[in-house]
Amino acid sequence: MIFNSYLYLLLFLPVVVLGFQALRTAPFRVSIGFLVLMSFIYYAWWRPEDLWVIGASCLVNFFLGRGIARGRAKPSGYGLLVVGLVINLGLLGWFKYAGLFDKTLLALTGSGLGLPDIVLPLGISFFTFQQVAYLVDSWRGEAEEYHITDYLLFVTFFPQLIAGPIVHHKEMLPQFQQQKGRGLEAINLSIGVTIIAIGLFKKVVLADNFARVAGPIFDLAAAEGARDLTIGEAWAGTLAYTLQIYFDFSGYSDIAIGSARLFGIRLPLNFASPYKATSVVDFWRRWHMTLSRFLRDYLYIPLGGSRCGKTRRYINLMLTMLLGGFWHGAGWTFILWGLLHGSYLCANHAWFHVRKKLDWKPMPKPIAIGLTFFAVALAWIPFRSGNYELGPEGSTTAALSSTWSILETMFGAQGFTFWPPDAAVVVKDSKAIRPILAGLIVVFLLPSTQEFMRRYTPAIGLRKPSKDGPRRSWQWRPTVPWALFSLAMLYLVGREFDQLSEFIYFQF
Repeated sequence: MIFNSYLYLLLFLPVVVLGFQALRTAPFRVSIGFLVLMSFIYYAWWRPEDLWVIGASCLVNFFLGRGIARGRAKPSGYGLLVVGLVINLGLLGWFKYAGLFDKTLLALTGSGLGLPDIVLPLGISFFTFQQVAYLVDSWRGEAEEYHITDYLLFVTFFPQLIAGPIVHHKEMLPQFQQQKGRGLEAINLSIGVTIIAIGLFKKVVLADNFARVAGPIFDLAAAEGARDLTIGEAWAGTLAYTLQIYFDFSGYSDIAIGSARLFGIRLPLNFASPYKATSVVDFWRRWHMTLSRFLRDYLYIPLGGSRCGKTRRYINLMLTMLLGGFWHGAGWTFILWGLLHGSYLCANHAWFHVRKKLDWKPMPKPIAIGLTFFAVALAWIPFRSGNYELGPEGSTTAALSSTWSILETMFGAQGFTFWPPDAAVVVKDSKAIRPILAGLIVVFLLPSTQEFMRRYTPAIGLRKPSKDGPRRSWQWRPTVPWALFSLAMLYLVGREFDQLSEFIYFQF
């Protein structure tokens, strides 16, 4: 049951909304329990056999958290924390990385471990990190002793369950308490439906159409014995995927935020126009913001952050981004992606240091944005090629071949023929070039969903605008013209709603 399906939009979500409203006068635990039950149903719709994983994970971490909080001043509390970390990371390691280890061992030695095919439970990367943060905060004395239903809802709340954002217990649980007995509110319904409509448009109309350009080009690059790409195809494939993942993840984030807002809940901001970043440091403040926060607070800073000298800071940055790449996918190309971003961040910090020391002025903003976008786009090539490495039949060779083929072709290694003859095309240039140019205009010139909805603070992490601040005519308000705008967006979505496609981050 994916967000961009009739089942979710026309059946599941309305049933949950109406059920929540019907229980507004019921005891608080009943309404919370209803959301927990529906969240488990949402999860089980994908693969019922995965229910035991998330159920057992929640129960074990809930009781471990209590034990850690009560014994945090004693050795027993630290021991329970270590046990909890081993259990969580061990579970994630088995399901997500055992297959990669087995395939790598087989490639290096000719003899693997003969592990059975392991199916990755949905959302395990996200709910594992959420619960690791809870255990660490319990040991630090920063987590309350929550009721079991509160904890289950914090972990399993369906808008963020499968692909985030990675929510924090201190952000979410007080909000559910504040909604006690309030039921649905018209303004939240208006805001939620509008954001969902925008997210669907990004996914169905934009991202899925860019996928039809990027997919065939990357497939050609990965195919053994296939013809070489042309320079035009290599650039088109790279830019198409750069735009696809942008609108795919942005669309998912919007639908998650909009779905939660129907219930009066604000999820943390997870996406803030990252291609407008003026540096890679700035990019990671805007892209997958909750993952960046987790890696900073629970890995980079505990490793020493920037407190232990420049050399240690660069080592910590590399380790943090390598783990970030490994978290995204059990493949060497994802590690390469993390390595690239780690290198970018180290170079970025070194440049800041040199510029400050020599008292140089900042780079002009358009040039800074352009260089950052170019670096990020290059790094997306191994990330997209990682698709050929995932799964039992995945091949590291195909993934690396695709990565290298596109990179070298982009810089003229296969000549400077822009587009192949009609008999050899996998994507017509007219179906690639014009949409890419239009997508770049949308990315760099139009406001983000958060800017568009700014008057109503759609997510945690946005400052509430001042009453005396500027009021833009293009910012959303709950009026009839803007309601017609939402209906127009949904109409355009309906015209393209001919096939289902999962969001990219669902595979992680």
